[in-house]
Amino acid sequence: MKITVVGAGAIGGYLGAKLSLAGEDVSFIARNRNLEAINAGGFRLIGEDGSEQHARAVRAVADGAEVGAQDAVLLTVKAHQVVDVLPQLRALVGPRTMLVTMINGLPWWYFDKLGGPYQGQRLQSVDPQGLLASSIDAGCVIGSVVYPAAELEAPGVVRVIEGNRFTLGELDGSRSERIEALSQAFIRAGFKAPVSKDIRSEIWLKLWGNLSFNPISALTRATLEDICAFEPTRQLVAQMMREAQAVGEALGVEFKVSLEKRIAGAAAVGAHKTSMLQDLEAGRALELEALVGSVIELGRITGRPTPSIEAVYGLVRLLDASTRR
Repeated sequence: MKITVVGAGAIGGYLGAKLSLAGEDVSFIARNRNLEAINAGGFRLIGEDGSEQHARAVRAVADGAEVGAQDAVLLTVKAHQVVDVLPQLRALVGPRTMLVTMINGLPWWYFDKLGGPYQGQRLQSVDPQGLLASSIDAGCVIGSVVYPAAELEAPGVVRVIEGNRFTLGELDGSRSERIEALSQAFIRAGFKAPVSKDIRSEIWLKLWGNLSFNPISALTRATLEDICAFEPTRQLVAQMMREAQAVGEALGVEFKVSLEKRIAGAAAVGAHKTSMLQDLEAGRALELEALVGSVIELGRITGRPTPSIEAVYGLVRLLDASTRR
């Protein structure tokens, strides 16, 4: 299978390296030091147990036109960066290409193929100009939920913190031949890759924690373990999650685990910095709209109040703006 990873960061590197080691034809769209490092020495993975694997057969290109239409494109950039890579996607996505959105938060395609009263509605928070909806055919999109935690230690070097599960799902809930083939490719690479009939509920399960833990970690500089151990922040997390659950359920989302179990799962990850805290410390823009702003928008659409989420959102927006200044 010809696979291109758009975004040579921690998760993209983890995926691309393992898929290449399993025999897939893997390319990365990369820039600057990442581009140079990957072409010079491939991608190196450091596992949870400290063992190393070296994917030497991968290649990196700056322009998608160099590799052309792919069987699958793994979109692993931040949500706010998707517009920037649209020119690359046009070169990579052909009539039979699967565009796998491996992005935190609520995706621009959320209401596509959903049916019901909200069919066709656009999420302004993640696609304010409608560029994504108008540029990307929903028919090529495969939804995904990324569960592993990993860090890019250096260009071309990823350390896996924990996890190997990537849930996949067609937007209409079908179990197509193409998604089965993709799932099998992931499984051959050593990943767990279940195919979900309800990818939106899977997205909400991860978002449920991200919309609370990520902004709180940015405000406090605390790890998941510390946020859960400190009672005031644990209670704030729980309140934000209750508000989000009401929004999700109004949209037909099924929350398959309890709130307390979801918090316990985050605590079990340990002293891990969320992606938002990592971005803050590195001076990068924060994934605030896809993780938090979108939930507030859905709260307004469904008529469900989100006061705690809105308060934290406002604080982190100010933090993000002042930090970048």
